[in-house]
Amino acid sequence: MTKNKDGFSRRTALKIAATTTVAVVGQSLFNRISAAESMLEEHLKGKINHSVCRWCYQSIPLDDLCKAAKQMGIKSIELVGPDEWPTLKKHGLTSALPWGAGKGISQGFNDPKYHDELVKSYEDIIPKVAAAGYNQIICFSGDRNGISDEQGIKNCALGLKRLIPTAEKHNVTLVMELLNSKVDHKGYQCDHTEWGVALCKEIGSDKFKLLYDIYHMQIMEGDVIATIKKHHKYISHYHTGGVPGRNEIDETQELNYPAIMKAIVETGYKGFVAQEFIPTKEDKLASLKQSITICDV
Repeated sequence: MTKNKDGFSRRTALKIAATTTVAVVGQSLFNRISAAESMLEEHLKGKINHSVCRWCYQSIPLDDLCKAAKQMGIKSIELVGPDEWPTLKKHGLTSALPWGAGKGISQGFNDPKYHDELVKSYEDIIPKVAAAGYNQIICFSGDRNGISDEQGIKNCALGLKRLIPTAEKHNVTLVMELLNSKVDHKGYQCDHTEWGVALCKEIGSDKFKLLYDIYHMQIMEGDVIATIKKHHKYISHYHTGGVPGRNEIDETQELNYPAIMKAIVETGYKGFVAQEFIPTKEDKLASLKQSITICDV
């Protein structure tokens, strides 16, 4: 039987608390249990707000993932839609980057033929995001399909500017993800940081920023730390992933995640860093816990 530092097993403490006639004693015992259960969270340094992407753990029921996340000190589960938000709330978790609008990764704002549908979709979801207590929503550029990079920026800005008044009204930031077009998302247009930054400047609102996915940008351009330091004011969210393969961020891959996290902290960033790797180990939650330890600088 596992005991806490005061010599009480969980079972013994619960039994005493349930049977004692002295309420203050029972309360004291429960406080000790609660403190012991939160030890994993308390040991975190607090410089990084930790999040995890739901899709990487689809085989784990959301309730179970929420419980495990809380034990690890993770505050957010993201890339979840409105139907799953109540479950997060039940467990006292937020969603640093929810979704629930748009036509997917390949059909985005770079093609004007999608603008009316996209604008309607995002105007519907943005008030719901705000009402749920969240402050960001993901969006995508779409695939090139013959659209030049210069025209893609103009087209994206044309569509996204229609949404900025709604985003500003509800204090919700539209966050466009930087993805690689070399391995995972052939043809995707927002595939370099400089392109995304140019779009941010074209839109000219703090309610449009970038999701800097470290895995994707390592594949496309490398120079991760220097890029983060140069363009951090245009970045409102970060994702992780091991290169190559998008698996665990441990010693089996090429990125130095503790150094990257330190660079992010040094920029003054106060948002979330989300784990978005595909676990290869049988114990997926052990891989997730390891990633939190690696990133908690």
